Amino acid sequence: MSTRTKIKALLESGKTDIDVTVKGWVRTFRNNQFIALNDGSTNNNLQIVVDFENTDPALLKRITTGAAISVSGRLVASLGKGQSVDVKATSIEILGDSDPEKYPLQPKKHSLEFLREIAHLRFRTNTFGAIFRVRNTLSYAIHTFFQERGFVYLHTPVITASDAEGAGETFHVTNFDLANPPKTETGEIDFKQDFFGRATNLTVSGQLEGELGAMALSDIYTFGPTFRAENSNTTRHLAEFWMIEPEMAFYDLKDNADLAEELLKYVIRYALDKNKDDIEFLSQRLLEEEKQKPQQDRSELNLLEKLQFCLNNDFERLTYTEAIEILKESTPNKKKKFQYLIEGWGTDLQSEHERYLVEKHFKKPVILTDYPKEIKSFYMRQNDDGKTVAAMDILFPGIGEIVGGSQREERLDKLEQRMDEIGIPKDELWWYLDTRRYGGCPHSGFGLGFERLVLFVTGMGNIRDVIPFPRFPKNAEF
Repeated sequence: MSTRTKIKALLESGKTDIDVTVKGWVRTFRNNQFIALNDGSTNNNLQIVVDFENTDPALLKRITTGAAISVSGRLVASLGKGQSVDVKATSIEILGDSDPEKYPLQPKKHSLEFLREIAHLRFRTNTFGAIFRVRNTLSYAIHTFFQERGFVYLHTPVITASDAEGAGETFHVTNFDLANPPKTETGEIDFKQDFFGRATNLTVSGQLEGELGAMALSDIYTFGPTFRAENSNTTRHLAEFWMIEPEMAFYDLKDNADLAEELLKYVIRYALDKNKDDIEFLSQRLLEEEKQKPQQDRSELNLLEKLQFCLNNDFERLTYTEAIEILKESTPNKKKKFQYLIEGWGTDLQSEHERYLVEKHFKKPVILTDYPKEIKSFYMRQNDDGKTVAAMDILFPGIGEIVGGSQREERLDKLEQRMDEIGIPKDELWWYLDTRRYGGCPHSGFGLGFERLVLFVTGMGNIRDVIPFPRFPKNAEF
């Protein structure tokens, strides 16, 4: 393989008067002389200067937008505006032709909706190049954060027989012939004859299995795909997405909240440090987008300010009960401006309420704790008041809930009683209950939706734009 230098490294090196080989895709070719070349390592193109008088006209015709080329030549200080260096080409090789009449990504502005239809090519735009470099950095930062703190990375199953959330909206996994599945004598599908000998589904969370690991390894984290079969066609929901789920033995609710706040600040700072150019580009993109909106719908903070806002403030901590009082007395509630009015204690908070607390009332990220047990999952530790559980959600500007977690119920009798109350069969989760029978201890954990995090750090408005190939109702293309 011939040596090549990535464009980002070349532009950052500050070197000139050296021989280089670069490879990438043609963004534009002007006057038969100037090629803007990009290889995905940065949004900045490298200008290639072609000696067109001494280049085969047939080759020049093949240098079209989208074509893949290899260029060898001399890196020199640029005489033109807009770039610091050029490559004076001594040889150009076409690695892959691109028909300019048919190539969908012409050098002009394209809508995000159109780009979703050509998700296999959208990586080649500046916007998506920036998004996926930031996504890569955030992914690396998450692993670095946990590894530096001695956590064990645990792979929990993608195929499971349990539904951790108890929501029932799961994708079934089977190898039956769907036109003719085996039936029992009573006419129901006989899952005993299925591949796993029982009904199975794609996981909605690695949490329950993660807890098993924490009961021996102390601190673990999972980072894997999760699946929800919700028919949600919104800008915040996907059918397939990635979750980070740490579980920590000997942690109470406060320890849990401290770790989540530390993680969020760490990864945001890491991305700002490593992807400064990309985030500045995305910030500019967002400013342009905001100009199209009516004044009242525009964000008070630009993207860089929003990220700094999360780094520079200690997250405000308050209970659900305190939050309900604030929301009940708030102007938008009294003037009936909320879409969902706050009637009183026990109301499940909506995104608009969460954002009001963060953006208008406290003007800083918020950690809400101690929710009513009726609106939370069975595994959350019951508080002594008998009404609330030791849950915590972290709320961010522009996005609402970004982290959800709790101290887990470690007392066997309380856990079994709660499962009975809401009808979760204990025999199916015998293994989960065993960890309470044998050396159970206080422990906590949380879930961070990775795409929500990427959405926040990139300033994008639709979650389908921060995962390479989005899966949502009626769509599994590419």
